[in-house]
Amino acid sequence: MTNQSKDCSRRDFMKTSVTVAALSALPLGLSNKTYAAGSGRVRVGMIGCGGRGTEAATNCLQADDGVEIVAMADAFQDRIDRSLATIKQWCEKNSTPLAQRMRATPETTFLGFDGYKKLLALKDVDVVLIATPVCFHPVHLAAAIQAGKHAFVEKPAGVDPPGMRKVIEAGELAKQKGLAIVAGTQRRHQAKYLQNAHAVGQGAIGKIKGGRVWWCGGGSSNPPRRASGQGDAEYLIRNWYRFSMMSGDHIVEQHVHNLDVANWFLGRPPVQALGFGGRARRQGGNQYDFFSVDLDYGDDVIVHSMCRQVKGCYTQVSEQFLGTEGSVWGDGKLAGKQVAVPEFEEKGGPYVQEHRDLIKSIRAGKPLNEARNLAESTLVAIMGRISAYTGQVVRWSDLTKNEKSPWYNLTLKPTPLDFEQGTVVAPLENVIPLPGEA
Repeated sequence: MTNQSKDCSRRDFMKTSVTVAALSALPLGLSNKTYAAGSGRVRVGMIGCGGRGTEAATNCLQADDGVEIVAMADAFQDRIDRSLATIKQWCEKNSTPLAQRMRATPETTFLGFDGYKKLLALKDVDVVLIATPVCFHPVHLAAAIQAGKHAFVEKPAGVDPPGMRKVIEAGELAKQKGLAIVAGTQRRHQAKYLQNAHAVGQGAIGKIKGGRVWWCGGGSSNPPRRASGQGDAEYLIRNWYRFSMMSGDHIVEQHVHNLDVANWFLGRPPVQALGFGGRARRQGGNQYDFFSVDLDYGDDVIVHSMCRQVKGCYTQVSEQFLGTEGSVWGDGKLAGKQVAVPEFEEKGGPYVQEHRDLIKSIRAGKPLNEARNLAESTLVAIMGRISAYTGQVVRWSDLTKNEKSPWYNLTLKPTPLDFEQGTVVAPLENVIPLPGEA
């Protein structure tokens, strides 16, 4: 970005900030009709202002009239500028005064890989939205809970086993502190999934004996591109989705949704995984094109996991489970016994409902805590990835208990600390793990 564009965007930010500052002295709270009755303000800080972070912010704004964005943190100014513009457009489209919903100022906006620390130090932030590249999630979530903030954290939970254990620890600390953690696994907030999960729990299809979970999509064949003068850290951040150490590979970053449904409907994680995968068309980065994994849930229950990112192929994103007395699709048809199923709330779609549930739980003094669910579902995906990369059977205990396992302390690099310290070195591209050698 040129200096001229930086200056222009900074001036635009200042114009918005002046308006916000002028209105910030107006009385707020329960008497203001723009806020939900009896609810008050919910002051939100954004950690990660890219596309998903901005969508999460508008979802949160839509979820509750009391939500205000009061702080922003991102590695790059242009992402903050685009996020501000998008939120402004959202406010205009929804006839909502920008100054009542966007209260971030230059003083509460932070750049750099350590900007999240400055945001978390602000006492006037109640909830943080964490939507940074996946590898940062464990560090950012742990820091948020340490700082006493409620959190929404995007899926997946991270990229490696130590990170998942860190997320579980953050969840336990959140329970002690009375803090909420809601994850971006929005199917758990989607009415049809909730209805089917309830029915399965009531024995509608008997005992689950197996299933299949799919995320087969087109993906992208365009390789990542390095802009002129772009260092390794910025290159990886702007192309994070193409590198396994940044995203966890697409079995983790994307397929985690379906794997989460499997854990949810069965009520437990698998005991081991054996899978394979490969790369046929992708250029640049270091990810696979496809994965096929058998997940052994014990008690002779096998769920087959399949995900693919190859254009021109059959696409389907779904889950199906077979029971002793019927079958069910995750959000679709259920064939089995009739059981009573309650109504579940879903307003604005699941991406909005997850924020509604987060805020309602905070106000009710009964904070939701989805940290363990998110970490375990992510760990299933990591287990499948490791098995495919190495060609070995990987057991749940290898990642959670067995400290002698070669994968227990497997840490993907560069780490978040490398980004903060400026020691990032990009990996070689088009070099992928070879089963039997990795």
